[in-house]
Amino acid sequence: MAYYGGIFGGATNSEMVILSSQGTVLGTSTGRGLNPHLEGVDECAKRICELVSKAKESAGLAATSRLRSLGVTTSGGDTDEIRRDMESRLRSLDPGIDCYKICTDTYGPIATACGPDGGIVLIAGTGSNCQLINPDGSESRCGGWGHLIGDEGSAFWITQKIIKIIYDADDGLMEPPHDVSCLRAKLFGFLSLKTPFDIIPHLYENFEKARLARFCKVAAQECADDPLCRHVFRSAGYVLGRHVCAVAPKVDPRLLERSGGLQIICDGSVWESWSLLKDGFLDAISSARSLTHFSLVRLVKS
Repeated sequence: MAYYGGIFGGATNSEMVILSSQGTVLGTSTGRGLNPHLEGVDECAKRICELVSKAKESAGLAATSRLRSLGVTTSGGDTDEIRRDMESRLRSLDPGIDCYKICTDTYGPIATACGPDGGIVLIAGTGSNCQLINPDGSESRCGGWGHLIGDEGSAFWITQKIIKIIYDADDGLMEPPHDVSCLRAKLFGFLSLKTPFDIIPHLYENFEKARLARFCKVAAQECADDPLCRHVFRSAGYVLGRHVCAVAPKVDPRLLERSGGLQIICDGSVWESWSLLKDGFLDAISSARSLTHFSLVRLVKS
């Protein structure tokens, strides 16, 4: 029997499935993030091999069982150089895979939900990115530039905005749009801060993008009714909507003619807080005249 593998690798978490030639899921595994810009190509290759080993075990396959192919969609896998380096490293670590296909993480959700006809994916997880693929294969993208100049609407972006508003308010630099007490208490508890200065190691020598991003979920769950929290999430929804507006002029008319209109695949943990994002997102989308009819789609399995 022939076996095939597929991996979806985000910046924080990754998932793998092993399929039979009939498309039956035989085994699965989960692991850590696979962004080569954060972890390095060598570390990502090692983590992929760990995913493969665990998935084979889950499928009841011998460790020596060969995979006919392995598809990897990974955060940060945008350039030919990174993809070549990763494939070369994987071949040296695991010669039991006949063929590799490595691409960026935006391709996986579109292929899963829309197939060869294409669509739009809007990722809002640890980072953010928006990708359009048309039926003729033409593409357009907005975002995906990392947390220093991009990642708008992502979990990290939301956390950073919250931290900035709190510290600006405490410094007297900027008047906050709403009281910061609720989010300050949750932030200090999440990072175990005793004084404001205790945050400095988290921003320098102990900086972990994924860990800071996880505070987004805490804020959404524990401060959902807080006016400042709602303000920040509404802003995130708006800027995520602007990503779609940016690629909208290049959407093939055939994508708009589908039942339900244009499919926008919403991927990533931030979308679990849709009730907080909704007003801002729809406000932004309303400015795109061509997007009069669209559907928001969440994947059950990637």
